Amino acid sequence: MTANLDKLCSKATISLAVLCICIFSFQVNAFSLTNCTVSGALNDTEGLKVLCYNMGFCKVPSPIPSNVRYLDMSFNSISNIRVEEFDDLSYLSYLNLSNSKISWIQEGTAEHFPHLINLNLANNNLKGVSRGLLDGLADLQVLRLDGNNIEHIDKLAFSNLRNMKVLNLTKNNLQQIANIKPVILSPGLEELLIGSNNFDVFNSYDMPRTSLSLKKIDFSYNPLTKFQITENIFPNLDYLDISYCGQNRTMLWNITDKTFLNSVKVLNLTAVHIPEENIAAILHEVSWASLFKLRLNELKRMNTKTLLQYACLPGIRVLRMQRNKISKLTAYMLDPCSNLTELDFGDNEISHISLPVFKELTQLRVLHLQINRLTKVENLFRNLPLLEFLDLSRNRITRLTCSDFANLTQLSSLYLYSNRISKLPSCAFKDLNNLEILRLGSNKLLTIDTAFENDLPSLKVLQLTYNKLSTLPKESFKGLSNLRTLDIGENQISEIEPHAFSGLLNLTELLLSSNRITDKAIRDEKVFSGMPELKTLEIYSNLISYVDDTLGMPPFLLLGSLEILSIHSQRRGFGKIPSNLLQGLTSLKMFYGGSMNLKYLHPDTFSSTPKLWFLDLSKNSFADDKSITANVFHPIPKLSKLIISRSQIHSLNFVLNANLSRLSVIKASENMLDVINQTLIRSLPKLRFLDLMKNTFTCDCNNAFFIEWALKSNYTQVVYLSRYTCSYPLSLRGKSILDLKTEWCNVNIDFIMFVLSSVIVTLTLLVSFIYQFFQWQILYAYYLFVAFLYDSKRKQIHQQHGYKYDAFISYNARDEPWVVKELLPNLEGEQGWRLCLHHRDFEPGRSIIDNIMDGIYSSRKTICVITNNYLRSTWCSKEIQMANFRLFDEQKDVLILIFLEDIPTHQLSPYHRIRKLVKKKTYLKWPQNGEYTRFFWQKLRMALETKEGPEGEKPLLNGQGECDY
Repeated sequence: MTANLDKLCSKATISLAVLCICIFSFQVNAFSLTNCTVSGALNDTEGLKVLCYNMGFCKVPSPIPSNVRYLDMSFNSISNIRVEEFDDLSYLSYLNLSNSKISWIQEGTAEHFPHLINLNLANNNLKGVSRGLLDGLADLQVLRLDGNNIEHIDKLAFSNLRNMKVLNLTKNNLQQIANIKPVILSPGLEELLIGSNNFDVFNSYDMPRTSLSLKKIDFSYNPLTKFQITENIFPNLDYLDISYCGQNRTMLWNITDKTFLNSVKVLNLTAVHIPEENIAAILHEVSWASLFKLRLNELKRMNTKTLLQYACLPGIRVLRMQRNKISKLTAYMLDPCSNLTELDFGDNEISHISLPVFKELTQLRVLHLQINRLTKVENLFRNLPLLEFLDLSRNRITRLTCSDFANLTQLSSLYLYSNRISKLPSCAFKDLNNLEILRLGSNKLLTIDTAFENDLPSLKVLQLTYNKLSTLPKESFKGLSNLRTLDIGENQISEIEPHAFSGLLNLTELLLSSNRITDKAIRDEKVFSGMPELKTLEIYSNLISYVDDTLGMPPFLLLGSLEILSIHSQRRGFGKIPSNLLQGLTSLKMFYGGSMNLKYLHPDTFSSTPKLWFLDLSKNSFADDKSITANVFHPIPKLSKLIISRSQIHSLNFVLNANLSRLSVIKASENMLDVINQTLIRSLPKLRFLDLMKNTFTCDCNNAFFIEWALKSNYTQVVYLSRYTCSYPLSLRGKSILDLKTEWCNVNIDFIMFVLSSVIVTLTLLVSFIYQFFQWQILYAYYLFVAFLYDSKRKQIHQQHGYKYDAFISYNARDEPWVVKELLPNLEGEQGWRLCLHHRDFEPGRSIIDNIMDGIYSSRKTICVITNNYLRSTWCSKEIQMANFRLFDEQKDVLILIFLEDIPTHQLSPYHRIRKLVKKKTYLKWPQNGEYTRFFWQKLRMALETKEGPEGEKPLLNGQGECDY
């Protein structure tokens, strides 16, 4: 089959369907990987990423670009993986196959990734690690096997992984610690995570007797009843986690030599089920010479004061005691912890703190008291001169005083969010000269009054979200000259006074989203004055709307440094963007204008923003083809990313002639696009990323180019192409656009021109041949056709009204003397026949051919007077031809031939019709000089009297003989 496909692909007139197969089979340098997203250039061997996660794959997608570095196929349904499903990916360094229901991987598969560094097989259904599963991964450093059902590991499975540093076997079913012996043998292993494996005993004698290189080991969530180390197998261990061990059973701790764990720096004893006295054994019977950080969270049944006495070892610097149901901190409780630099009492029930409790913590720099029940501060921290970080969030603090943070001159971060503070005294932060971050969100502030009039010279971030602020008075933040970020979103601000932000000379980010700001509130350009360095302004989800085409005073006129403007999602609909709304924003680079119910963009909308490169117009109503024109984009030639999803657009024709030579990303999903033509694609030379998901595609030849281009392009990626479905015609609705059969859509111009030229030449030769040898027949056929048309019209007329003449006389003008002297006197004079003669009875001014046809069909008979002159006459030829047609058409004896001269047969040959008539019909011959003419006129009278119809013909006229005179 492959050979056949190769042959088909080589043909110039190949169908698109076969072309698609060729691409998927052989074109690995195109963005054709079904349902996957490719990040980076296909020829890039440094950072190419292929993202295929959550695509519903039942097998490995193919082909995968051979130069991929990062491959993510997580969250699929790939139950089995076979060797042949992967090609050699020598550049691959990261492979994520997690959460994909994998239960079996064929041995040898890993040999396709010789330089793999990170392999993630977490949360699958693997039951074991076989010997050949990891063969070939000599460079592997990180391996995740957590969340499987692994029960056994082959003793040689990890023997070749000499560079592996991190192994995660959490949440498996290994049960016996001896089962991890093959893992421990990895010479370079530094981190081993074996939590949640149903281990009930850890004995060091189950481990290899040699010293291990492990630096971190996690035993958490195992039902350990015994933790025993009798040999120094962890000489380099600096992180030990036995949290949540023991569960409902008491864990026995036995370290036979105090020095066995003296390298440990971090010890996690969270929620271990050990009696209080055994905690003392753990913390004091081991020489924790290097212990730096200790976690004693969720030890709810132990006395806090006793626990602190055990915990505060000389070397401890970081102590975490969260979720211990501590209700108060009493005096002297923390005296043994004088060396601490970080203390965490978060998520307890602390409602009272004695004033001298921190007096010995002179080295403390970080204090966590979040999620407690404190109602006030009361200068609790005056004895912490080095404190840099204080977290009091999610408490019940209702007010602040001028002395609450006195003397905290080194404090740089203060978290007070999610309390019940309703007012800020002007002196609340008076001594915080080094404060850089202040978070006051989710309180009950109605106003900020003069809280920030005094200097906070170092403050860089101020967060006031989720309060009840309604007005921002003039110079509300004048004391914050070094502020970089001001977040006042999610309030009720409806009024902003001019110069409200004056003094914010270094502010770069102003966040005003989700308030009640109207267009009237920002009508004065001075509202945004005093912020010369502002780069980002978020004012989305407010009540701004416009009806005017232009504004008398544009609101952003003084924001010449602004680079990012988010004004999307106005709750009442924006209406329209005035043509000069963005006036003054000469540095603007990114504009977010989605969900504004826009129906039209004025051509001058972006005339003041020449540096704009990102434009989001999604979720609007551009249904009219004239809603957006190419002129809109002429002022922004640097535009490289356009998002116009869910905007009701019917085409992307506005991109044509827009001069968007730098446009690299278009996201136009969920619109009404039906056809993407070649002209559109050619107008975007830098397009790298195209998202057209959920559009109303027409599945016919109009989209044949788009499909072929999307599959073949190695420069532009059409995201999730195989998910594009047909909307028209109805018979194909819901089917993939890739199922479109377009065999006849690809037109081969060269072949068509060859066929056309061949046909033209052949027809020319044929016509020339026919004309050369059958010109008389053709001419005769033409007049027969004309006579036929005439006969069809005249037949009924003559049947109804009878004949006007007894005979039509066809003769040459040179034979007119005979007609006048002989024929007329005898037929009209003596016999009384009515004759039609052209010189007498033709209608003047009428065409000759019409007069001839009228004369023939108005007469019962046609008499042709044949002479040499007659044979040479064109009009006489036409007359006899028409009479001949009538003869055979009506099957009546309507034609009488009179030969005035002797004419040899060979002279009649060119006039084959006359020759045939002479041979078939009886004709009359004019007597020669001296012969008697009485019999001639008698025979002519008899011919004129012949009944109309073949049954009434007499022998004289039925071709049975010849009459000589």
